Amino acid sequence: MRPIACCALFILLPLSASARQSPSGAASAAPGSVDRKAQAYANYVLGHINQVQFEDTGDQEYAAKAIDYYKKALALDPDSVQIQLRMADTYAESEQLRDAVTTARSIIEKHPDNVDAHRLLARIYVRTLGEIGANTNQKQTLALAVEQYETILKLDPSDNEAGLWLARLYRFENRPGKAQKVLEQMLARNPANQQAIEQYAQILLDEGQTNQAIAQLSKSATQTDNPALYDLLGDAYKRVHDNAHAEQAYRRAVQLDPGDAGPLRRLASTLFDESKFDEAIPRYQQLTHIDPSDAANYLRLAEMYYQQKKYELAETSIAQAEQRAPDNLEVIYNQALIDEALNKYSDAVDALTGAIANLKQPSSGSVSNPRISAILYEELGRIYRRQGDYAAAISTFRQMMALGPDQQQRGRLELIETYRENNQIDDAIATARQAIEAKPQDRQMKISYALLLGEKEQTDDAVKQLRSLLNGSPSDRETYLDIAQVELRGRRYADAQRAAQTAESMAHLPEQQSAAWFMLGAINERQKKYGPAEEQFRKVLAVNPDDAEALNYYGYMLAEEGVRLGQASDLVKRALAIDSGNSAYLDSLGWVYFKQNRLMDARDFLLKAIARSPNDPTILGHLGDVYQGLGQTDLALATWEKSLAQWRRVVPADYEPDQVREIERKVSEEKNRSARKNHAAAVMPH
Repeated sequence: MRPIACCALFILLPLSASARQSPSGAASAAPGSVDRKAQAYANYVLGHINQVQFEDTGDQEYAAKAIDYYKKALALDPDSVQIQLRMADTYAESEQLRDAVTTARSIIEKHPDNVDAHRLLARIYVRTLGEIGANTNQKQTLALAVEQYETILKLDPSDNEAGLWLARLYRFENRPGKAQKVLEQMLARNPANQQAIEQYAQILLDEGQTNQAIAQLSKSATQTDNPALYDLLGDAYKRVHDNAHAEQAYRRAVQLDPGDAGPLRRLASTLFDESKFDEAIPRYQQLTHIDPSDAANYLRLAEMYYQQKKYELAETSIAQAEQRAPDNLEVIYNQALIDEALNKYSDAVDALTGAIANLKQPSSGSVSNPRISAILYEELGRIYRRQGDYAAAISTFRQMMALGPDQQQRGRLELIETYRENNQIDDAIATARQAIEAKPQDRQMKISYALLLGEKEQTDDAVKQLRSLLNGSPSDRETYLDIAQVELRGRRYADAQRAAQTAESMAHLPEQQSAAWFMLGAINERQKKYGPAEEQFRKVLAVNPDDAEALNYYGYMLAEEGVRLGQASDLVKRALAIDSGNSAYLDSLGWVYFKQNRLMDARDFLLKAIARSPNDPTILGHLGDVYQGLGQTDLALATWEKSLAQWRRVVPADYEPDQVREIERKVSEEKNRSARKNHAAAVMPH
């Protein structure tokens, strides 16, 4: 608390001395007048002391005493503007706004050019806007505040605070042009006025003049090296989706003011949007230290770790987010994704079903937010599908479709994929037809329908459907790749190659051509043209060394050939480093190990693959071969028979007669061997 008493004595003593030292003529002319002035000043000082005490403590008793002393002072010196201003100020500070306004207005009536009175009245009106209630005429109060600030600027054009407030109020009144004019006048006087620059740029942004705002802020930020201007410049760049320049601006703001969490948060968010996770992660970690209670920072960390396949770290971060926001649906959704990646399916199902139940209205059972509910249903259905519980997945996606027209088409796509994975190809085709009837212009659904026809080996119909979508646009490149896929599945290799080459010719960048190269590699591999296939896969990996599909396909092809198995192992391991839970990649590495006669390692990886894709006939066939190699003939025979059972269920385009015949041969030989062994045991003399 301030040493008020000492200050009061210091103020009072000079007053008493001056009174004693005043000219004798003045004292003799009006001794009572001098005494009244001195008493008025003494009461004024006591009022000010109590006003300061009120400001320090908030104790209304001090405010009441201050006003009482000011009233006594005014009674002795009724023309003192200073006393009236202090009293009006105390009224305002103690929330006695009506008395504050009345007092300030009375000053202005007698002294219309008193700028301090106008400033006080303007501040009171602005404060009243903040305290506005349901029965208050806000527009009228706003107009009164504007009127005062306009008057202040006429009396004192250099008053920056008044100019800034007037510009804000004009913006609040939706008069950006007038606000802009006020700010331009301020900037003409002082081009480095940071607050004026900020408001001016914000008006440009609000009016959609983003490029002008960027130009203004770039110039001003460079000149002043002000962190707030760099921060606003980053916001401007975000408006035009220029994340690279936004990142630069936010970085500079953070460098200039490392302690301000705002620019740091926006820099972290921009790095997240750019998928620069290695740079974003330490920023979000810093934010968790600045504000440990904010669940959003932990959520972002979990999302990034999930994208990086660092599931254990993701699990730790999402647990921190869940502690701080246990009912947050985004947290619950991401928790389910992480649980799924860690094969904690039951945990993921429990979390999602609980969240869906919480969104349902107790009385009607309808959901309160169909869009959010659809997201939860979609993930729940995918988890059921990944578990191989197709009935539950189908039921879940149908519940999703019942949420409304917007959710129906997405639900149908998921339903189609579920039917396809469960080899219910006719149901998938029927659902796709329903979807096209519902939305005839849905291009993606037409593509899905055509690909399904291709899986049924209705290749001509599928290609016809896809060719009908060609329209001379850049999207034709993807359509030709779809045609190539359909032709490949129909084993029409020459046609598939022509379609893939057409897609390649339409691409102008290597990044765009890589999809066609991958398809050409697959087409050559299916024809056992391993040299040309290898050439195409190498081209893909030269453009993107982390293309997991190309790494896996290339490595598996080498394993099938039985050549360069060390290289094959390295390629597949790189794919698994990118997607550690992919059953196809796990199968490939298991198959490489089998070819290397590392049977125990092969068994372990194939069992992991089976855990994720229990009905895959290729994986089951490989596992049977491993069991045979380990001398576990009963397990080998049982696993091969499971493989044959699944081969009978696959869609026609997936059926591989060579693989089926090979497994049938192994089953037959093993059964014959077992029969001969049993026969020999039976006839052997005891």
